Amino acid sequence: MTARHAQSSRGVVTSPHFLATAAGKAVLEAGGNAVEAALAVGSTLSVVYPHMNSLGGDGFWLLCDESGNLTGLDGAGPAGQAYTPDFYARQGLDAIPTRGPHAANTVAGLVSVWGAAHAFSRTHWNGRLDWQAVLATAHGYAEEGYTCSASQGDFLTQKWAELGGFQTLTDIYAPKGQPTPGGAVFRQLQLADSLRLLQRDGAEGFYRGELGRRVVQGLADSGSLLRADDLAAFHCRQVAPISVRYRNGLAVNMPPPTQGLASLLILGQLDHFDLARHPHLSADYVHLVVEATKQAFRLRDRHVADPDHIDVPVADLLAPATTAGLAAAIDPTRAAPWGKGVGPADTVWFGVVDAKGRAVSAIQSIYHEYGSGVVAGETGIIWQNRGASFSLDPQHVNVLKPGKRPFHTLNPAMYLENGRPRLVYGTMGGDGQPQTQAAVATRALDYRLPLPDVLDSPRWLLGRTWGQSSDSLKLEGRFAPAVFDELARRGHTVERVDDYAQMMGHAGVIRVLDDGTCEAASDPRSDGAAAGA
Repeated sequence: MTARHAQSSRGVVTSPHFLATAAGKAVLEAGGNAVEAALAVGSTLSVVYPHMNSLGGDGFWLLCDESGNLTGLDGAGPAGQAYTPDFYARQGLDAIPTRGPHAANTVAGLVSVWGAAHAFSRTHWNGRLDWQAVLATAHGYAEEGYTCSASQGDFLTQKWAELGGFQTLTDIYAPKGQPTPGGAVFRQLQLADSLRLLQRDGAEGFYRGELGRRVVQGLADSGSLLRADDLAAFHCRQVAPISVRYRNGLAVNMPPPTQGLASLLILGQLDHFDLARHPHLSADYVHLVVEATKQAFRLRDRHVADPDHIDVPVADLLAPATTAGLAAAIDPTRAAPWGKGVGPADTVWFGVVDAKGRAVSAIQSIYHEYGSGVVAGETGIIWQNRGASFSLDPQHVNVLKPGKRPFHTLNPAMYLENGRPRLVYGTMGGDGQPQTQAAVATRALDYRLPLPDVLDSPRWLLGRTWGQSSDSLKLEGRFAPAVFDELARRGHTVERVDDYAQMMGHAGVIRVLDDGTCEAASDPRSDGAAAGA
């Protein structure tokens, strides 16, 4: 049984796969810092959780040192120069496909984030581990194999109608037409070769070197119009995180094009309520968070897109007067109308805090399970379909344009008190990310639950999930029947789901205690683990 909770004064790690957690733990024990450990975790996840993330995806990392100095690394890959609304119109399409070569229409930004993080570690956090070393565990699992998780094959089986026709994918993940079963030893020799090149040439090689050339050729062979110039032009951005006051501290997240704004808007509204007067398993609590979510999502959908192409009034939206007005508009007795969300996303979140109290909150994704379904030739790299979140409507805030970054559900979170990291947290799950973040933050801060209970407690999801078009309010079955009845009475369309439903995300959380000791927890809904150095 892998540990779901850990505590240590020498640093902790949490991730949705126990092998990745172990990789980060080993780095901390070897004297590595939080960034170096996170690089080991993130690269290992790209191998052992291939249905959720890949070198062919995007990523966002939020870094904070022991003095509260914050840095964001934005790895949102832009649309290729060949991709325009007119291109899709000529294909007879009124929406960007979610699978296939023309879903593989954006640059993958994750590897550039890794490179920038490693450089940051060297220059700011006295990092000593070389690039080859932090990727070594990932390379080893790709080459020598690992025990396949059940979810890897299950997700491919569930989506076989969409993914079964992509031979470069099925040759690796479903040889002879059968997805690799959980418990089998699984090797990815093509990916191992790509990781070897990445170790040799650094992150630059993915965009402007031999690995990049192989990737571009593989994408072209599949029919994608991404070109060498698209990859060569990309560099991860260092950005200023955004924040909102919550209780006695500061909730922090990533700026647009991520939905970090929505996560902060929820907490900004909830700061105007005394949540602790309502039990955290009550209808009152769920109702308040859900109503705050609706208002945050409406603002998100109206404003959040690539700030290079549209002005996003972040400061105004997070201003105390705005959040107070939104909070005042919540009817505590009646559900407001609700339309449609943006849907699910397959993602990994992981967190690390080291012995000095430096923290990393990181998230990486290929959007839908197995991304576009396209593997870039013989590289073994699954390419994301994040560009499917673009609109083809010229009036839409997120309309597709060459070189534009798509709207991102990805948003890693932290909470600072007295200028130092207190909580490091996040989750996978598209629309569910801001909602689960709210559950984690409020249960940890307002209710002060033991950390395992913060993640074990039943959760909810407003909006769509895998394979469904329902936008109901979904509650795990462990909520009391009276909660379902009361929420329905208030006007919510309520749906009961499994007691520990995958759709509720794979969350993780780290809490830094007053004496500097750290504790970490991982979600029982995942294959994850928490570990202390």
